[in-house]
Amino acid sequence: MAHALSGYDGQCAHIHGHTYILYVTVQGRPETDPASPKYGMVLDFSELKQTVHRLIIDRLDHALLLRYDAPLAKELQAAYKKIVQTPYQPTCENMVLDFAAILQSALPGHVVLHSIRLHETATSYAEWVNE
Repeated sequence: MAHALSGYDGQCAHIHGHTYILYVTVQGRPETDPASPKYGMVLDFSELKQTVHRLIIDRLDHALLLRYDAPLAKELQAAYKKIVQTPYQPTCENMVLDFAAILQSALPGHVVLHSIRLHETATSYAEWVNE
């Protein structure tokens, strides 16, 4: 995904990309019914992966994220399919807040979103923890 930070006073004001890595941690009680195919699982990893892909990755992979009032945001949106305009500055910190809100509303009632960690680089990341 690529982004640009409108009004920023450094290199990140320019369009640039990252190979983001997203970690999602959930918590809950594992299934206790030995007859259930989900016995011992809080949530089937495949279900979690499908949810994360559908709501976040599929929408943002190979996309350009721009704040809605960024210069040329509307023009780029008309010319390219994967321009995503946000009401916030598309920093790693703001993205984890957005992702947390999206995922919290999509998880089954017996599962709680515990944390999200979004790496922008190998050593730069933002983390949201449900407290």
